[in-house]
Amino acid sequence: MSAPTPLIAGNWKMNGVAASLAEAHAVAAGAGGAKGRVAICPPAPLVHRMAEVLEGSNVIVGAQDAHAEDSGAFTGDVSAEMLADAGAKLVILGHSERREGYQESDALVARKVLAALRWGLEPVVCVGETLAQRQAGEALAVVTGQVMGSLPGELKDQPFAVAYEPVWAIGTGLTPTTPQIEEMHRAIRATLSEMFGPQGEAVPILYGGSVKPSNAAEILHAADVGGALVGGASLKASDFLAIIAAL
Repeated sequence: MSAPTPLIAGNWKMNGVAASLAEAHAVAAGAGGAKGRVAICPPAPLVHRMAEVLEGSNVIVGAQDAHAEDSGAFTGDVSAEMLADAGAKLVILGHSERREGYQESDALVARKVLAALRWGLEPVVCVGETLAQRQAGEALAVVTGQVMGSLPGELKDQPFAVAYEPVWAIGTGLTPTTPQIEEMHRAIRATLSEMFGPQGEAVPILYGGSVKPSNAAEILHAADVGGALVGGASLKASDFLAIIAAL
């Protein structure tokens, strides 16, 4: 099995309007020589328009969440079919802001992964511990448990990625030390290999949590780090391109 292809994915979260598409266009114009794959995941109302703006470029359009069901009486929710129809190619699932704010369980995340697979979307499944869990020495057990509970067996031979985002580092400006990142990514890699065999060695494991141009090179060159899930720094093309260039 080949080595993981790096992925740099921008998560715009609940930010961006039509005028923001100029930033995505600038990313596409500057990311032609990227050493890995590049994706931008805008809010759902922008997915279709971003797909049009980025058509023909090497930047992948993604989404930030998908419902576990394909359709139904779920006011305000968006299905994987809708996202694929709008032009999305991948989808972030199980982000800590969903797990914490909407009480999403591992089992629900796994159901969302199955929905994504049904409609040809590549899942980027997020895992990560809280500060209290890390301080209690539970970080490795919590995260590997999330990996096992959130990744269904149907992912075998399907493209997917895992993103490690320590909850305490998201949007805080704090980042784990390089040894802490490497320790967790080794544990995730071992779990993936146990679950999926040789395929588990080729799954990119992204790091997320206050990734910015000033720390991107150190993080991206740490052992078993196969890219980054970038929040706030992905909203500005110059910052996001600097992170992409650090691969």
